Amino acid sequence: MPLRPDYPEEGELVIGTVTSIRNFGAFVTLDEYHGREAFIHLSEVATGWVKYIRDHIREGQKIVARVLRIDPAKKQIDLSLKRINDHQRREKTQAWKNEIRALRLVDQVAAALKLTAEEVVDRHGPALVERYGSLFQAFEVASADSKRFQKENEKAPWVAAFLQVAADNIVPPHVTILGTLSLTDPNPDGVVHLRDALEAAEKVDPEAVEVQYVGAPRYRIRVSASQYKAAEETLKKATEAALRSIKAAGGEGTFARA
Repeated sequence: MPLRPDYPEEGELVIGTVTSIRNFGAFVTLDEYHGREAFIHLSEVATGWVKYIRDHIREGQKIVARVLRIDPAKKQIDLSLKRINDHQRREKTQAWKNEIRALRLVDQVAAALKLTAEEVVDRHGPALVERYGSLFQAFEVASADSKRFQKENEKAPWVAAFLQVAADNIVPPHVTILGTLSLTDPNPDGVVHLRDALEAAEKVDPEAVEVQYVGAPRYRIRVSASQYKAAEETLKKATEAALRSIKAAGGEGTFARA
């Protein structure tokens, strides 16, 4: 069920399986690209001098590597193990695991539609990957925001099946971010103005925004969302609403991101 092109791109991080080790380097099959063979030269295995290559990699090992060069005419792909940091390695490994999981979920969608998994991927996979970045992210969106998924995709039997599998198997991603509002108003109705400002923040999205009293003049504002970017946008709108309200009433306010 290929959803990727025949070859990766230069600079791309790929998942591979070490198949053969020589004194001059290692041969790898690319799990995401139909088992195409690639090569890691000894000089790209690790930083510094590598005396024994088997001290660093072994046959059968799953590795994350960076694509250095591609020559489709010669069917040659050169990789590097040393040009990746630990964070990139972890992120790529998790993305690969998510992709495997997504293909298993496609099996459930296919069973509900009485199709093969290959048929489901061929018909809907490319559009979902283009729209959401990956099959797994498509399942995440379907689980976190079914109305959005329905709106963005045609109303057809496969959509209902996809949504059901997502709801049964995916816990929506959850992000919580914090900040502190400092609000003051010396006017006689200052308490009312403070209350109005805090309510203005919460009204931006009552389900996502929560304001808590910390200690005069500070108030903690907490925003929850399915994605970090959405949470940041909501936090920005909520704090701007509070500051706009208190300043219009003659008070002052500042905001600090936690």
